[in-house]
This record gives sequence, C-alpha cells and structure tokens, in this order.
Amino acid sequence: MRIGLQVPDFSWPGGNATLGADLAAVARTADDAGFEFLAVMDHFFQIGGVGPTEDPMLEAYTTLGYLAAHTSRVKLLTLVTGAVYRHPGILAKQVTTVDVLSAGRAWLGIGAAWNQEESAGLGIPFPPVAERFERLEETLQIVKRMFAGDDEPFTGRHYQLARPLNSPAPVSRPPIMIGGMGEKKTLRLVAQYGDACNLFVTPDLPRKLDVLREHCAREGRDFDSIYRTAYLPVKVGADGSGVDEILAKLRELSDLGIQAVLGSVPDVYTLRPLEVIGSEVIPVADGF
Repeated sequence: MRIGLQVPDFSWPGGNATLGADLAAVARTADDAGFEFLAVMDHFFQIGGVGPTEDPMLEAYTTLGYLAAHTSRVKLLTLVTGAVYRHPGILAKQVTTVDVLSAGRAWLGIGAAWNQEESAGLGIPFPPVAERFERLEETLQIVKRMFAGDDEPFTGRHYQLARPLNSPAPVSRPPIMIGGMGEKKTLRLVAQYGDACNLFVTPDLPRKLDVLREHCAREGRDFDSIYRTAYLPVKVGADGSGVDEILAKLRELSDLGIQAVLGSVPDVYTLRPLEVIGSEVIPVADGF
C-alpha cells in the first residue's frame, strides 16, 4: 500500500508572503518521507468541503511545475483536472511539460468536472453532464495519442485538432488516473482508457470495484492492469496518536484491492505530521 499527499488548502499561517517557501518545505519533506504521490486539486476557487470560496487557491499546473523543482522522486498530479477546464491539446502539453521538467514523474489525473460555481465565476463553459462526459472521452483519446507521439489530425464531435504535435515528448508516458465513482460512465472510461482509478472510501467501495471489474471484462481489459487508488485523508497527529487507526484503515483498503491512498494531511504546513507518516506509517503500509 502506497501513500500519496494531496494539498487542497493554502490558508496557512504565514499567508501569501511565505506560501512559496512553506509549500516548497512541504514538498521536500513529503519527498524525503517516502510519499508516492504529491497532488493538488485542480480548482480555481476553494471548494466547500475544505473552506470558504474566497480562500487562497493556486492554479494547479503552475503549482506542479513549482513542486517539480523542489522534489526528486515523488509522482506529481492533479486530483483531479476537470476535463472542461482546458482544451485537450493544451492539457496534454501542460502535463508533458511537468513530465519533462520532473524527469518523468507526471501523471494526468482527470474527471468530468462538477464545480459550476467556479466555472461561472471565471467564464469557463460548463455544459450539461452528458456533454461533459463526451468531452472527457474525447480528451482521453487526444491525450493518449499526444503522449504516444501521434500527431495525426483528430476530428471529434467537440474537438478538432489539425496536428496535435507534442514536442518535446514526455520522458515516460504519463499514466492517466480517472477520478470518480459513476458506474455507467466514469468506471467504463477507466476500463477503456485509464491506467489508474481514484475512488472514494464509502460503504459502496467494494461494489464499485466489482463494477469496474465487469467493465474490464466487457472491454477485454485485465482488471489488475488498473492501478487502484482511493481518496483518504491521512490523520496521524503531530504526536502520532492516529497512527494505529490509519494503519488499520489502510490494511482494510488493501484487503479490498486498493493499492494506494491519496489524501490531505491536517496541519501539513507544520511538517511534523509528514515526518510521522514517513517514519511510522509508510514503512508498515509498504508491507500490506
């Protein structure tokens, strides 16, 4: 079982004046502690489950480029990009740029998008849900071709690319992680296009994995070829008081077939919880 850190909140005590230095320290500490992933949300406004809309929110791919410069081994991704936020060709270039500058550590995390408030606020088109999934599928087709070096024209219902050139090419083709739990569309797209999935830890999780297995069977896809991750905040406390509880949860998820968790860490800017996870959680979880 691998552990990934997601940083969803930038409302830290030092404010904007020290945010860059504080974020670099978080990244270096997570990298040194043995975290497998380092992720940020792809939102432009803060989301309700984390804080007020007006709280600070950094743009995701600029941030990943910054994190690449302050780390050496951790994998870098968004959890997850809304497909309608960026033109697919530009998105492929952004992820490829992070991959090249990080020497092959970029992943693409992507989903259909859900936050209508920020889209309306910034003037981003936000079509109905059916169209968002159509655009997501075309985006997946385009980025897979661009990552593979195929610059033949692409003509879809929503996107037309005369020459999807992607130079420089990725150092190593970025794996595609598709986030979401929808049984008819999202999990089907995972089976068709995904290298990894990201699911939520709910009572329905075992059933969602069964549904994904069924989609894989219909697509002729090996279920075990999909890297299975789940979103789980990793709460251990500065004193390590939550270590036993989180290890029990990781064991339970591993027994279900989850291979990695990604989630926020409370008070991450203090660095101490990351050190606790690195010394008391990651070495044990690696054996699950």
